[in-house]
Amino acid sequence: MPLVYQQNINETSRLAVWHIDEPETFFLQKVMLSNSITHPHKRLQHLAGRYLLPALFEDFPLELIKIADTRKPFLPGETFHFSISHCGDYAAAIVSKTRRVGVDIEVVSEKIKKIRDKFLTGQEQEMIRQVFGKEDIPFLTLAWSIKESMFKWYGSGGIDFKQHLQIENIVVNDNQFMAQCIFQKNEPMPLKVHGLLFNNNFLTWII
Repeated sequence: MPLVYQQNINETSRLAVWHIDEPETFFLQKVMLSNSITHPHKRLQHLAGRYLLPALFEDFPLELIKIADTRKPFLPGETFHFSISHCGDYAAAIVSKTRRVGVDIEVVSEKIKKIRDKFLTGQEQEMIRQVFGKEDIPFLTLAWSIKESMFKWYGSGGIDFKQHLQIENIVVNDNQFMAQCIFQKNEPMPLKVHGLLFNNNFLTWII
């Protein structure tokens, strides 16, 4: 079973990453496929992400998942809070019984340079240079992933990544990170986003 990372964050919250190396038939034993997904690899990503949910909590009711107008999947009554992310051959999921969550997984890519001014303020770019010594592609990718996790945590849309999602500082410990952030959509709210680097991918999450 290609479960490449798993963490029991606390008694009610769990996180995992799956390396996709199976055919659709493997996942279809437990997960229903949406007919609207036609691209073969996107179908695999979708299936792997959903497959992780009951792998984290056996009683997770996959059949009850609904899709909000913002395209965010949710459970009516929020018996579980959850978030799913896909990138390349990886799927990530986080589930909590008690708190809103968000997760993101991103492969390091040069394409991030083209959009850095669209999602990072000048102050944030300077912070990245001070923390890491330079404003390089991996650190820009990390910043994007941090903001993606915040976006998914909020889940209600209408977010400007540059205006509403602000990174104040990033603390580094080997291949792990913790970002102090401010969510500015309504009243300013401090948030902590955790993350790690593995196999040229950044995984970030918030709870």
